[in-house]
Amino acid sequence: MEDDSALAPAVESILATARERAAEGRTGRVDVDPRDLRVAFDRAEADGRVPVIAEVKPTSPTTEGTREDDPVALAEGMVAGGAAALSVLTEPVHFGGSVDTLERVREAVDVPVLRKDFVVAESQLDAVESDVVLLIARFVGDDLPDLLAAARDRGFQVLVEVHDRAELAAAVDAGATFVGVNNRDLVRLEVDLETFESVAPDAPDDVTLVAESGIGSPADVRRMRAAGADALLVGSAIMDGDVTANTRALTCAGTDAIEETDTETPT
Repeated sequence: MEDDSALAPAVESILATARERAAEGRTGRVDVDPRDLRVAFDRAEADGRVPVIAEVKPTSPTTEGTREDDPVALAEGMVAGGAAALSVLTEPVHFGGSVDTLERVREAVDVPVLRKDFVVAESQLDAVESDVVLLIARFVGDDLPDLLAAARDRGFQVLVEVHDRAELAAAVDAGATFVGVNNRDLVRLEVDLETFESVAPDAPDDVTLVAESGIGSPADVRRMRAAGADALLVGSAIMDGDVTANTRALTCAGTDAIEETDTETPT
């Protein structure tokens, strides 16, 4: 495990909570028959939509307030807006998520569902079935290859999150095929879209790249796509307001209609 002394206090708290939850252990083992994330992205492209993973995120340390809407209704609205896949928070302390919410959402929709949590131990993989799980390279350190293998052994597809070129190299060496580049750093929690632009050129052609964080407008979508993003993961910009309209604004960012209103942002 990498040294976490340089992490922001909020991130240190998230990581400490994840380790406590991992220590609780689980009984039983999940066996997943996943919906194919790459196929979902390809289907969106074929339909003229930008592949977007829309995130059901009740709250977070970097946003104000909590959204109390039924998460299933939110998820269905995002799919109606063209989301290729969904991300559902299952971290309960800092993000208001739960495995029950993920189960309800996955039952209600027919697109792949990513479990957004902070997995640091194999036991956490058995908490709930999902189509994709997230592994954060900085959090798991040298355990990444083993956790990646353990997740795949259960049937999960895996999105490995990185923040710099060194973490990208570690993810590729571990065998990651889906890599998310998070534009939010873990020290100051600042967002910079140049992060993706600096990391993406080092990714092999056979890696599916997902741009994460800081994407709030059609212009941002086009910027990330021009830099090599195969898909985008968007939470706050979709959750803030009408989730269907916000999702549609981003998934349609490549159309002439959106290009003519380049200054519009989801509300």
